[in-house]
Amino acid sequence: MNYDQFIRAVKESASFESREGAIQATKATLETMRERLLGDEASHLAAQLPKELGDCLRGREGQMGEHFKVDEFYRRIAEREGVDADVAQSHATAVMSVLRQAVSSGEFSDVRLGFAKDYDELFAAIANS
Repeated sequence: MNYDQFIRAVKESASFESREGAIQATKATLETMRERLLGDEASHLAAQLPKELGDCLRGREGQMGEHFKVDEFYRRIAEREGVDADVAQSHATAVMSVLRQAVSSGEFSDVRLGFAKDYDELFAAIANS
C-alpha cells in the first residue's frame, strides 16, 4: 500500500472531511505508537510502510518503549491532533485498522505483542472493522 492509498483509506474509514485531517491523525497515531513500542519493533514496522509514514516510527532504535495505558495512548494522540480523547480513539482505531491491512500479518502480530492487555478493546475494534 502506498502513501496516498493509506491516507485515502484512513480518510474513508474515519469519515474525515479533508485529507489533511487524515494525515494529521495518522501521524499522531504512529508517533504515539513509536513512544510505546520497543525501538527496534517500531523500525521493523516502519520498514513495511511508505517512507512518509515510516519516518513517524523511526528514531528510537535500541530504546525501550514507554509503558502507558490505553487511556494515555488516546490522550497523547488527542494532544498531537488537537482533538478530544473520544475523537482520538476513533481516529486511532481507523489508523490501526488501515495499518493492519498495510503490513504483513506477522508484523502486525509482533506490534500487538508490544501493547498491554488493556489495549484489547482497541485491537478488538480493529479486528471487527
